[in-house]
Amino acid sequence: MADNLMCSPKSLAEVPRRVKEHDQDFHVVFHEFLDTFYVEEDKTLKYAMLTECPDFLEDDVKDSYIGGVAEYLCYRWGIGTPPEWTNDPRRFLKKPWFPPGVETEKPRLLVESPSAFKRRLIFIEAEPLRRISMPHDGRWFAYEEMRTSLKQDVYLSLW
Repeated sequence: MADNLMCSPKSLAEVPRRVKEHDQDFHVVFHEFLDTFYVEEDKTLKYAMLTECPDFLEDDVKDSYIGGVAEYLCYRWGIGTPPEWTNDPRRFLKKPWFPPGVETEKPRLLVESPSAFKRRLIFIEAEPLRRISMPHDGRWFAYEEMRTSLKQDVYLSLW
């Protein structure tokens, strides 16, 4: 199926395809996908966005990250068991990875990284896929309070 480059990606598999075939920036396309995923309300359609096995980018961190993303989204939003492709050994790092410039944060990231990423040796924050389009549930507000010290009622008064 041809990708419509004027629209946001409709599946996680479309992200690496656009990167490889159309030289689009991984982070931009990935965030566009997350926005599409978060605004979709139907859990069956959300799950369908994750079922197709994405191509490999030949970048171990990104390939592992994509596997972690699909697994994390399935569990975080309760949409089903992660697709089998997420267990491909090529979706796992052999050495730990931390975002650049987080030396003093490594102990915290070791503890709070979601299991979908931690088991891939990717150590990131507890709510790693936050976007403004993300539903703001109790977990989101709890993490924001921990991160910023702002209570839920303060956020709600701003909207």
